[in-house]
Amino acid sequence: MLNTDKVRDALRSIPEPELGKNLVELGMIKDIRVDSGKVTLTLALTTLRCPRKKEMVGQIKKVVGEIPGVITVDVQVAELSDEERKRLFPKHPLVGIEKVGQILAVASGKGGVGKTTVAVNIALALAGEGKKVGLLDADVYGPSIPLMLGLSQKPNIENGMLIPVEKFGLKIISFGMLMKEGQAVVWRGPLVARAIKQLLGEVMWGELDYLVVDLPPGTGDPSITIAQSLPKVQVLMVTTPQEAALVDVRRSVELFVKFKREIIGFIENMSYFLANDSSEPIAIFGQGGGDTLSRETGLPLLGAIPIDLEISRAGDSGEPLLVSSAASSAAQIFRDVARKILKRADDKKIC
Repeated sequence: MLNTDKVRDALRSIPEPELGKNLVELGMIKDIRVDSGKVTLTLALTTLRCPRKKEMVGQIKKVVGEIPGVITVDVQVAELSDEERKRLFPKHPLVGIEKVGQILAVASGKGGVGKTTVAVNIALALAGEGKKVGLLDADVYGPSIPLMLGLSQKPNIENGMLIPVEKFGLKIISFGMLMKEGQAVVWRGPLVARAIKQLLGEVMWGELDYLVVDLPPGTGDPSITIAQSLPKVQVLMVTTPQEAALVDVRRSVELFVKFKREIIGFIENMSYFLANDSSEPIAIFGQGGGDTLSRETGLPLLGAIPIDLEISRAGDSGEPLLVSSAASSAAQIFRDVARKILKRADDKKIC
């Protein structure tokens, strides 16, 4: 005869993906009811945004549906209480960066070199290659990613965790989303470092192939925090051709080398300008800076981005270049850089 015990016994065959123990043993199956062949029950998850929710509900319906006498199976989904969640997961399985495959920090020695533009478009280019990508605006002093992506909403909070805002296929969090418009940040170094650690650890990033982090310029506390806290971080350095930029980039390179963090290469931004009536590139800010750094360090120059009015317009409009002008030559350069980053990662796996 069909009863709740038979349903419960059948469900013991379904393991929880993170813990390996079965759903019944973990207390994640609740309120089983059987009425004339109709089975209803509740699956309690750590979060309603659990990426395996659909898969687990499907497993439950399949297993229970195979019990003789079962006609229909109705699975309701709820959240575990705080006490239950802490008991099962002393560290929430989706907290922070635990499920992030690779962190790519975009850094520069000085401001004004287009670092944020590079971070946004590289993130979009990686997403365009089929990767799950997050974008963290860690520039506490000048968070401009909300403007570049046309974001005005605040992130939601669930179980004490920030939920990234999603747009253009990216999961996005920025200090700019957490402050009042026009608010000036006057935090000292230790507070900045603590805030960055919170954004890395208290945002529900979930499963990502890449988390692209837009760092503040220079070698201050934010960069040091990233370098010290994240052993799997890779650094992409942004420069412009002139010598003044190269001096500062060299200092940043020394910082990350000091902490034994991997620098994957350079991007030279504002590299040249193409006038409408000429096919000859005009080196407004000088030339050869990226090549010079590459020779000095042995690190590759991954790409040279031209001065393009469309890049500036796109950033101000809330639709970055890879969205507003995806077919442009500058957008193709960003895609080429992203593919080089992915190829490098694949080559390391083979080795």
